[in-house]
Amino acid sequence: MTKAPLFNNLKTFFSSIAPGIFLVGYVIGTGSVTTMAAAGAKYGLSLIWTSVVASLFTYVMFVAISKVTIVTGKTLLQNFRVHFGAAPAIFIMLGLMTTQIASIIGVMGIVSDVVQEATIFFTPNGIGIPPFYSALFFSLLLYGLFWIGRHQVFLKVLAVLVTMMAFSFIATMLVVIPDLTSFLSGLIPSVPAEGNSQLLIASMVGTTMAGVCLITRSTLVIEKGWTQADFKTEHRDAFFAVTVMLFINIAIMAAAAGTLFVQGMEVRHAVDMIRALEPFAGPLAATLFVVGIISAGLSSLFPNYLLGMWLISDYLNLPRNPRLLAYRGLVAVCVLTGLVIPVFGGSPIAIMIASQAISPVVMPAMVVLTTLLLLKKDVADFKNSRLMKVGLFATVLFAFYMLYTAVLGFVELTR
Repeated sequence: MTKAPLFNNLKTFFSSIAPGIFLVGYVIGTGSVTTMAAAGAKYGLSLIWTSVVASLFTYVMFVAISKVTIVTGKTLLQNFRVHFGAAPAIFIMLGLMTTQIASIIGVMGIVSDVVQEATIFFTPNGIGIPPFYSALFFSLLLYGLFWIGRHQVFLKVLAVLVTMMAFSFIATMLVVIPDLTSFLSGLIPSVPAEGNSQLLIASMVGTTMAGVCLITRSTLVIEKGWTQADFKTEHRDAFFAVTVMLFINIAIMAAAAGTLFVQGMEVRHAVDMIRALEPFAGPLAATLFVVGIISAGLSSLFPNYLLGMWLISDYLNLPRNPRLLAYRGLVAVCVLTGLVIPVFGGSPIAIMIASQAISPVVMPAMVVLTTLLLLKKDVADFKNSRLMKVGLFATVLFAFYMLYTAVLGFVELTR
């Protein structure tokens, strides 16, 4: 007799955090795995503070964006257009599209690189499947699924495989768990002098406090149908999402710190990250990582392909109709950008990190405009708490500091 109420309660709870679960799956992908592993391998646990601070301000933004969306009944991008004009909204749209195109290039580069390394022993010439062929295959597969609208089951299978990889990083962290002193010292903000730490820090923030996630948060709130009576539920959902993201990101960083960092190895190629799973998975580490990283890549590529369509529909306040010829053409262009590295060459890891570091360039505009919306009396018919105002002000300062850090990182990259 108690099973039904218990099941219903669990069903209600998981339904209330559905937007958070979606965002966790969106954030924990190839970008976050690559960035966090690179940070742990290069600097140990000294940059944990970056993930903690980024998660804190991401929570502030999730709550702020949700409040604006709930009160106005409009998405964030629609509010930007209505209250500040077309120019700021278009600037943010173009910035987000640039970020996601760069992400598509980096992700597909990593996926095709991993496939080549994983198939070396299965090809007669011993060089593996050339990146162009695997990239073309995956591009056609994903676009075909988009064209016929049969992608949901495929994405659910990928989500399971990505979750397995995430748990493997967590298990590895527990095997090579660092001492408390190293962990606590990593909570003290510091910028390492060696290497391009600025770009890596900006990338770590960009993969957590990503502009596309902030925009998506608003859309999810609209789809959930939350009202002002659901503010507590929304806060819980935001806290859940940010906490899980932070825990997984720290686990990936700690796993790399306990393996690659102590061996003096850096993440220069995607397959370098396999060693981060060896203490837990042993001989299965390579298989687990290859399956997990390809799944993470493909699952993150799909929403990246659709981002332009979503943003345009959102901006024009039109229903998302993926069958429109114009949208299908736009998605096709995005798909083709994934062939850049396989055709022209380049370092997938470097491009992936750089793509994540682009996000802080758009972030200040989004943070400032969201803050102004919350302070406008004709928008927010509720009183903001003093803590919320302080949090928003601190987030604005942090966003501009990350912009400064990202610029320094890109300048260093060109030297």
